[in-house]
Amino acid sequence: MKALYLDCAAGISGNMFLGACIQLGVPEKYLRGELGKLRLPHEFDMEISNAIKNGIGAVYVDVKPAKIFDSEGDRPNVRRLHRHEHAVNHTHRTFADIKKIIDAAELSDAVKNRALAVFNVIAHAEGKVHQRPAEAVTFHEVGAIDSIVDIVGCAICLDWLDVEKIFVSRINTGSGFVKCAHGLMPIPAPATAELLKNFRTYHFGAERELTTPTGGAIVNALAEFSDDLPEDFTAEKIGYGAGTWDLDIANVLRVYLGEYGGRGSRHLVKLEANIDDMNPQIYGWLYERLFNAGALDVWTTPIYMKKNRPAQMLSVLVDGEHRDICTKIIFEETTTIGLRVIEIARRVEAVRRMATVTTSFGDVQCKVSAFDGKIVSITPEYEDCRRLAEKNSVPLKAVWLEALTRLEARLG
Repeated sequence: MKALYLDCAAGISGNMFLGACIQLGVPEKYLRGELGKLRLPHEFDMEISNAIKNGIGAVYVDVKPAKIFDSEGDRPNVRRLHRHEHAVNHTHRTFADIKKIIDAAELSDAVKNRALAVFNVIAHAEGKVHQRPAEAVTFHEVGAIDSIVDIVGCAICLDWLDVEKIFVSRINTGSGFVKCAHGLMPIPAPATAELLKNFRTYHFGAERELTTPTGGAIVNALAEFSDDLPEDFTAEKIGYGAGTWDLDIANVLRVYLGEYGGRGSRHLVKLEANIDDMNPQIYGWLYERLFNAGALDVWTTPIYMKKNRPAQMLSVLVDGEHRDICTKIIFEETTTIGLRVIEIARRVEAVRRMATVTTSFGDVQCKVSAFDGKIVSITPEYEDCRRLAEKNSVPLKAVWLEALTRLEARLG
């Protein structure tokens, strides 16, 4: 399967990602044509140019609010320009507004789903930072037209490149302060920090914002961490997307495009505890906290302990990056006073991606798993099937079977 590896030594932003994809081969004419389907022709201009960053040839993409000229075409109409730029630059769109724009566009379902996934994680990050529900979040910087174009453009490029899997390196956030809608904020900005909390970050080389909220959202929604090029990844092309700044380090995002065979593996640990004196109602909350903290799997096994007491053996599968936080949660939320830490030498994984299939009941997300480059499993998402079964007053298994049959036929 086609895969990308994002080398974020100088951070990541939406326009850097777009630039790298264009250098990887996405035709500029195709990208502009697909972006035209957003039906926002008078809101933005997109300039694409070659750039040199510390001797590295890269593509620079600059998305700007459109300028309106008078009928002679030789000077700005100041009155109209001010009104237009005010409308563009200060339009505070909600997630619902952005969803309507994307839903109304004549883009493929794959492009729409990826773009909405990125905006969805931004909405939740902003909501958490500002203590508001995700649906009630009013976007400022990421509601601006350039971010809409960057995010939808990235989804268009991924679709053209036929990318199914994305890996990302450690991410250079930059340092210092950045001016946001709410004033000066430390870098990474709060929403960016929230989006990157489960990824490895550092700052080096510049007191600038190297990773933007848009870049953080792309990583959060679409990528998986890998410290280096993954095992079974063969790079075929490398593209460079230029950032805005001229720095001591090359301000570029390096993107590897290649084939990934699907033979993934990670070094993991299993945390175990035997518990015989805890209110069983707590387990649901415990599971939720552990999964949110990065646990790969959580389960309990009925056992008997001393004095023939019924008990539960709690098991948590976690990678090294999230082991400490999961250990802390177990001690905070349960009655155990000790944990067993069991090294798991390797776990071989099938590569998974989501695909949307349209049924007579509605759209269903399906999990498609592949190993050694071959599809080994297709599973319709339970929550989608349950929702559509309830909405259409039909058996859940009818929705599940139609989704599976249609996607199998589509994938051959």
